[in-house]
Amino acid sequence: MLTIKQIRDDKAAAIKKLAKKGVDAAPVIEKIEALDDRRRAIQVELDNTLAAQNKAAKEIGMLMGQGRKEEAEAAKANVAAMKQKSAELQQESATVQEELNAAIVSLPNFPAEIVPEGRTAEDNLVVKIDENYSQLPENPLPHWELARKYDIIDFDLGVKLTGAGFPVYKGKGARLQRALINYFLDCNTKAGYQEVEPPIMVNEASGFGTGQLPDKEGQMYHATADNFYLVPTAEVPVTNIFRDVILQADELPVKMTAYTPCFRREAGSYGKDVRGLNRLHQFDKVEIVQVAHPEKSYEALDGMVAHVESIVKSLGLPYRILRLCGGDMSFTSALTYDFEVYSEAQQRWLEVSSVSNFESFQANRLKLRYRDEQKKTQLAHTLNGSSLALPRIVAALLENNQTEDGIRIPEVLIPYTGFDIIK
Repeated sequence: MLTIKQIRDDKAAAIKKLAKKGVDAAPVIEKIEALDDRRRAIQVELDNTLAAQNKAAKEIGMLMGQGRKEEAEAAKANVAAMKQKSAELQQESATVQEELNAAIVSLPNFPAEIVPEGRTAEDNLVVKIDENYSQLPENPLPHWELARKYDIIDFDLGVKLTGAGFPVYKGKGARLQRALINYFLDCNTKAGYQEVEPPIMVNEASGFGTGQLPDKEGQMYHATADNFYLVPTAEVPVTNIFRDVILQADELPVKMTAYTPCFRREAGSYGKDVRGLNRLHQFDKVEIVQVAHPEKSYEALDGMVAHVESIVKSLGLPYRILRLCGGDMSFTSALTYDFEVYSEAQQRWLEVSSVSNFESFQANRLKLRYRDEQKKTQLAHTLNGSSLALPRIVAALLENNQTEDGIRIPEVLIPYTGFDIIK
């Protein structure tokens, strides 16, 4: 979340920045200012009352020692009244602080200066494109038909077992899934990311820490009996490893990677864009996360983008990189680059990765800090990226590598699959 200082230092600038994300922040910022002023005034009054209370309490003993009983009793009554007033002020302070926090967490992160203006995906800026298209057979099949033809993904069985959006991978389809997960993890660990295997359910504090709560609770599967949430991405448990942690400056950057199944309700999704593997409720994804020094977080972001690009490129897929406009960015992001691969059978671009810098937005929620050279604690910056999300990668691999003889496997995956073609 934003800090009071970020909001109040330049109110006009804060309103302008949030307008780029399509948010009219002026009324909320006015409320935050009023609540913060009231909180400060209450604190001054409380401090003065407690000081007077302590002074009067010390006088009671002196008055009793001097035999001035009536004055001592009057002082006791005065102390009791001040105690009551202190309790009321503390309660009011807690109420105001709760309202203040609720107002602050309703505001999204500031977008970085280079974020393009715009409201929808059509306004995103293409920063790079690699048009490495394949020569396909006449009338190429979409992946859902290829999956049925080669019996490698069963969508109907998934509906029987759970519901739409929960496919069953079979035979070489399951082996391809496992191969991709292992390949992505190996690429990440070779790049210096430490592999972790986190839980796939998190508590409410973890959901709040990375910004999924209270913004996206409707998109998360909720185990109500225990108040746990199934993770929408490994970003949530991995980043929360550092909740309430103070790192040393020389420990930065921290680089971690993890594979998890991911769960998203995707409420309201329908139509051709969600057919087959295009949008699922359960899917596999490998994630990379960094905790970086604020002065080096954009250098870290560039490195993460280059790393994800190297993996996509190694698969031989046509791809493009987009810098998201303000209106298409997530609640928590300051700057996001999306990777899309081209599905030649569907003739459309499919998003397979988002790489984002959250600056100090998540760190403030997480109370994730580092100790600088002057031994002062400062908020760190957090970053994350899909490296990669499997479903649309699989869709593009199946469609773009189909031949008259079967589906070719990219060379880099053959050591992981143990076969070079799906027949």
